Amino acid sequence: MTSPRRILTLAAAVAGAVLGVAGAGGPARAASALDLYFERTVMLAADGRCRLFTPQMRAALASGQAQARGAALRAGATPDQITATAGRAQAAAGRAACGSKDMTVAARRVRDGFEGYARLIMQRYPGEIAAWTADRSISQQQGMWRLSQPASFGADRMIFGLSTPAGGGRTSLMAVVALADNAQPFTARIVMRDVAKTDGPYLSLGGSRAPLAVRLPPRSAARAFLAETRGGAETSLLPSGAKKGMSFRFPEAAARAIEALDPREAIAVEFVFTGPRGDVVRTAYVEVGDFAAGRAFLVR
Repeated sequence: MTSPRRILTLAAAVAGAVLGVAGAGGPARAASALDLYFERTVMLAADGRCRLFTPQMRAALASGQAQARGAALRAGATPDQITATAGRAQAAAGRAACGSKDMTVAARRVRDGFEGYARLIMQRYPGEIAAWTADRSISQQQGMWRLSQPASFGADRMIFGLSTPAGGGRTSLMAVVALADNAQPFTARIVMRDVAKTDGPYLSLGGSRAPLAVRLPPRSAARAFLAETRGGAETSLLPSGAKKGMSFRFPEAAARAIEALDPREAIAVEFVFTGPRGDVVRTAYVEVGDFAAGRAFLVR
């Protein structure tokens, strides 16, 4: 049973490990990462019940929780262990009174630990092969990438992630592609593992060095999300140096599905063209990585 005094200990651990996450490999590292995930989940659950933090602080803590989840999975924890740990954390948070001195002190320790992180404008989330870049800033003149990962496939280039229009507004899941031959795909789709059909990720024996193309499941275990819109890309969203390109917007459900994946997995972004003998597909690959942490970081 987690006592109020134990909540204080957890808060100190959370505050003292704001960006500390475990790397890959080994039961000891998995246990350490699960402990950090437990600690951050306890404080998030306490905030949900007691309203302890500002939206900015809550976003920082949620981002840290998502990073800890990813670190635990990379270190070898199973999805069932993640679920069980979250359940224990929820129960632990429910045993401390909101107005108690211990809870007040615990919340203050977390605020002190995350204060600087909550004020950050940009954050980079390196993965095994690729990285996400998160940017909280807003432009009044042009659209911006809020969370992005670049990818090259053959002579073609893509940026994938979350963008927002000039002046802010709703963030959308987008793929912006610059094709070397100026070909015109008539649609695009995201292909990823279907978590409802599988027990876990399909990871090759290559480990962290395995190319992204082999980190997807067979088609029978995958799901796809078609682009909702297609059009010319705004200049500010194009890959570096590109003069023109096309943009594809995907449904919100696709972003939620990516968040549910293992960080070691990849997703495929398929651009579909009309060919002389049927559809022709060009495929870009994106590392899931800390997509969930980056998305949580953007909330203000």
